[in-house]
Amino acid sequence: MDLDTLRHSCSHIMAQAVKSLWPQVKLGIGPAIEDGFYYDFDRQQPFSETDLVNIEERMRQIIAKDAPFIRQEISKSEAIELFKQLGEDYKIELLKEIQDDVVSIYKTGEDFLDLCRGPHVESTGKIKAFKLLSVAGAYWHGIETNPMLQRIYGTCFATQEELDAYLKNLQEAKSRDHRKLGPQLEYFDIYYDEAGAGLVFYHPKGAILRRIIEDYEKDMHLKRGYQMVITPHIMQAGLWQTSGHYEYYRENMYTFKIEDKEFVLKPMNCPGHILIYKSKIRSYKELPLRLFELGTVYRHEKAGVLHGLLRVRGFTQDDAHIFCLPQQLGSEIKSIIEFVFATMQDFGFDEVGIELSTRPEKCIGSQTDWQIATQNLETALKEKGLPYDINLGEGAFYGPKIDIKLKDALKRKWQCATIQCDFALPKRFGLKYIDADGSEKQPIMLHRVLLGSLERFMGALLEHYAGALPLWLAPIQIVLIPIKEDFLEYSLQVKTELENAGFRIKLDSRNETLDKRIRQAELEKIPYILILGEREIKQHTVAVRKRGGGTTQIMGIEEFIGTAQKEVREKSPH
Repeated sequence: MDLDTLRHSCSHIMAQAVKSLWPQVKLGIGPAIEDGFYYDFDRQQPFSETDLVNIEERMRQIIAKDAPFIRQEISKSEAIELFKQLGEDYKIELLKEIQDDVVSIYKTGEDFLDLCRGPHVESTGKIKAFKLLSVAGAYWHGIETNPMLQRIYGTCFATQEELDAYLKNLQEAKSRDHRKLGPQLEYFDIYYDEAGAGLVFYHPKGAILRRIIEDYEKDMHLKRGYQMVITPHIMQAGLWQTSGHYEYYRENMYTFKIEDKEFVLKPMNCPGHILIYKSKIRSYKELPLRLFELGTVYRHEKAGVLHGLLRVRGFTQDDAHIFCLPQQLGSEIKSIIEFVFATMQDFGFDEVGIELSTRPEKCIGSQTDWQIATQNLETALKEKGLPYDINLGEGAFYGPKIDIKLKDALKRKWQCATIQCDFALPKRFGLKYIDADGSEKQPIMLHRVLLGSLERFMGALLEHYAGALPLWLAPIQIVLIPIKEDFLEYSLQVKTELENAGFRIKLDSRNETLDKRIRQAELEKIPYILILGEREIKQHTVAVRKRGGGTTQIMGIEEFIGTAQKEVREKSPH
């Protein structure tokens, strides 16, 4: 049985249950979505947890009756009159947007009907395993000036076993939520009231983690022939008018005036890199020119879509722009793909999903250029033997793109890497290079990120590892715990040896019990706890307790250093 059909049918049963409990409620829409379904309702009083329990019980009663889903086709005018009698204003609005003269409605039970094109399962009894999950606000049609409706989310599976596995996974996802782990582990916070939503403050541990990621990125890019640049945070609006962002991206840009000139707080890094390319006459021998920047950008995201580190208003991209010859385009795209996969493997992500997004309705550039750009991206994927899905019409306004989404420990997808092929911006900015025959020609431009937003990637890391980062990434790698104050001098000697070996150390010599200090280190998810007592002093050893282990192992200091350095060097995820 098709899962989308099952879930869509379940959303109708939920709507029927809600209407039977509260007849005055008005219905919005109720589609199937990736992990379940939802339905939007216009109700004065907010739905409570108790309400969800009651709705579930009524749904079970409807399912037990095994009533058929009966499809009926009627004229649009008849449907409008029918829903007027039912007082369903939102259904009438939907009907007026439909171009067809004939529409379909579905009836279940004695008196419930809904506007729907279907399909549905044969009868309500086909629904075997479902669960209502949460309630959220949702503007009608997603427009802020429209009424705020209440959206009830649920999920549905063919079997109870599948539902139980999903709910268990969902519970695990809640325990990994980076919005809780970040402040709890003192990595970051967002001070909504004092500073504003969508603006991240990194605490010392978070700043160290970010520095580790940034240093890794700089090293890897320099090894692969990229050149580092830095561009300003503000630039004149005319630059963004030339690029097309002002026309196509204006609602997401922060603008302001300085001395009667309009400036933009940059939402992208590409125009700045273009200006650097244009700073002198370029020869074909210089290409490909790969410019890389850890560039902080700012975007005016609506408050309703902000979500921890995943959707913020100020973030840093590992952004690069590659200016190349036509004959270099395919090899550069494949090289980026290889770079992405190597990077994801280093961070412990072994699975990805790939999407190729094509020309949207609102775009710049010629259709021929779009076809060539899309063909080059698709050919690179095929030559690398990589499976991918097509996202029709979801490309950037200046070119098609490959999106590589990593999958975490719970198999959830996270948008990170993207590769965009652009003929349009080089043309709009008049970019040139001198070819071998002395003629001026236009380079092709590739926009790409590997991790994407560092903020979003850090959120993904925290959830992937449930906060227990691998040794090479952990802000504090080792905590030293002397059993008594008498052993502090030895602890300081060990600390110096470990720091000289390159490790990040915390010494916990507080006047607390050993168990309490061990427990604190476990709560902080520090990879190694080294306990130091009289035996360790005499033997010049350490008692090693690995995170999640529970037992200790006596090791010589040099032996431990060698083991830990190997773990860092190999970037072991465990």
